[in-house]
This record gives sequence, C-alpha cells and structure tokens, in this order.
Amino acid sequence: MKRGSGFSLHVTVVIAAIAFIYFSTVFVFIDQWFGLWSSPGMLNAVFFTVVAVMCISNYALAMYTDPGQAPSSFVPDVEDPDNIVHEIKRKGGDLRYCQKCSLYKPPRAHHCRICNRCILRMDHHCVWMNNCVGHANYKIFFIFVMYAVVACIYSLVLLAGSITIDSPKDDQQSEGSYSVVYIISGLILVPLSLALGFFLCWHFYLIMQNKTTIEYQEGVRAMCVAEKGGYVYSHPYDLGAYENLIAVLGPNVLCWLFPSTKHIDSGLRFRTSFDNVPRTPVSK
Repeated sequence: MKRGSGFSLHVTVVIAAIAFIYFSTVFVFIDQWFGLWSSPGMLNAVFFTVVAVMCISNYALAMYTDPGQAPSSFVPDVEDPDNIVHEIKRKGGDLRYCQKCSLYKPPRAHHCRICNRCILRMDHHCVWMNNCVGHANYKIFFIFVMYAVVACIYSLVLLAGSITIDSPKDDQQSEGSYSVVYIISGLILVPLSLALGFFLCWHFYLIMQNKTTIEYQEGVRAMCVAEKGGYVYSHPYDLGAYENLIAVLGPNVLCWLFPSTKHIDSGLRFRTSFDNVPRTPVSK
C-alpha cells in the first residue's frame, strides 16, 4: 500500500488536538463542574471516554485501512449482459484508461496523484489521515467524523457548563490557573465543531445521493452540459435514499455506528439505476 511519507504533520496535529481535548475535558471541565470523583462526574467521564475511544479507534482504522486499489488484471467486459453501464471518457468516448498506472479504471475509480495509484470509489485524499478515502474505508471515515462531532459538541457543553454553573469547587485560584486551558480549548472546539458538523452533513448528503465528492463535482458539470442540450442529468448510481444509505452503512442498522465493512464487495462493480434498461455509457 503506497501512501504519503511515514511522518505526517497533519496527523500529528490531529493526535495532539485529540489528546488535549480529552484531558482538558475530563480533568478540567468535568472536574471543575461536577468533581471528577462524584457520581455525575464519573458518569460523564465514562461517557466521554467511550465517545473518545470510538473516535480515536475509527480514526486509526480509517488511516490504516487500504481504501482499495484497482487491480492490474481488471478489464471491462463490454459484452457482459449483467454489466449494463460502462463509464467512458468525456472526450473521445473510449473506456476509461489510466496512463499513469497503465490499466483500465473500474467504475467510480480515480487516480490519486499523492498515493500514485487508482483508488476504488475514490472520494478524496485526506491529508489529515495521510490516506485516501475510498471504497474500503469510506464508512469508517464517516463514522469517525460522526464521533468526532459528538465529542467536540459534548466537550463544548462541558466547557460552557463548567464556566457558567456554580462548581462544587469554589477555589477561585484553581479556576484561574485553568484560564489558558479554557481559552485554548474554546479556540479549538468552536471552529472544529462547526467545520466537522458541516463536513458530517455534507457527507450524509453525499451518502443519500450515493455520490462521492468527485462524482458530485462531475455531476455539476454533467448537469450543465445536459441542460444546454435540453436533457436532464441523472446520477446513475442513485438507487433511492434507503438503498443508498445501506450501500454505505450496511443492511444491519445495529452495525451503523460501528466500523464494520463486511457488507462491501470487491468495488469493481456497483448497482445502478439503469440495471433494467438497455446498455448506456456514462461519460466521466
């Protein structure tokens, strides 16, 4: 698996931020508000620790899980009656072929110039994970973002509560010594909560449309071209909201909050809305 260099400044920043937020939340915000060893203090500490562990474990899994590489043996079978849609180049109408990898691209695959390979169902290359987000780790990535949003909002509520609500600890000198922690935490948590919240909503929208970030951008261009020609563009992989949702998160609702990926297949073929109609090329 080819990724970036062994050391990543972006990953180091993420790990440092997670560690700082966790320790400030548990040992400052919860301790100042409830008292860490009180019943509500311990309960909040346990709940926040569970969320933090889920966030960190999913981050590590998303970072180290191979998103899926287009195999060198892949050749699109245009005569296969079960494979209705074949993606073609926007210019020339030929089957999509990667000149850098010297292989045909499976549907929804794209070449990542950073990883220097073709990634199956590529969404984007994430510098904060030093890895591509693709077919095999997209759900894990989405679950990580979800837990990160929950952790940030939870920490922000505890921060606000520990400042505004009377604490059982009335030691003003102790509260003053934590002023730097409160300021730094606020500067991290407020923009991070907003950014990750928007990011989570964006990817939930993409999941409901069964699109990747790249396919959304391509769809905007295709829609403009279609409108000029008097046609209506339809995303070929949109199966309906529920089918789109289980295609990413899996058919078992109980597993949606966990990084299980047993439901995904090889990533070389995907169901389309044209499965029951005559063969139709899709320009890419």
